Amino acid sequence: MKFPRCIRLDASDTHIFPHTSAPGEWAVPGGLTFAGCDPETLDNKTRLAFQTGWLGTESFGWCSLVEVADIDEAEFAQVVERLAAGFVSILGAPDLAAARPDAAAEAKYAATLCEHDPHTLLALERGLTEEGIVERFRVIVPERAQDHARIWDIVPDEDDTDN
Repeated sequence: MKFPRCIRLDASDTHIFPHTSAPGEWAVPGGLTFAGCDPETLDNKTRLAFQTGWLGTESFGWCSLVEVADIDEAEFAQVVERLAAGFVSILGAPDLAAARPDAAAEAKYAATLCEHDPHTLLALERGLTEEGIVERFRVIVPERAQDHARIWDIVPDEDDTDN
């Protein structure tokens, strides 16, 4: 099975989100953490998490990009348990038994987004409409270096006696 895993290409996530996930941490879209909130009332960092953040399943921190990675059944089961525990301790679910079905549904949904090659990057955009929270996902395909024009050539210096 494939699953989203947090990736950090630079330090920007540590500056733009209220709490940052760790690189390598399994992730889910996490839109359910914003159920019932008005994005206009959120502080800037939390609003950015609402708009673009993936939820790390260990830290309940945010990242802006995930990569598609292989996950085994045991790790997937741990993701569900960590999500359920976070739903109880952070989001106020009454107990683990009540939180597990929602945690499992969120994890299964995250897995369906990963029908791409390993290491494919995924980004999301989240917004609020009259129907509720809407999430759009984007696959980021790196451009191939050979498709670009060369911007310089290395030429020997006229004074170079080794050539």
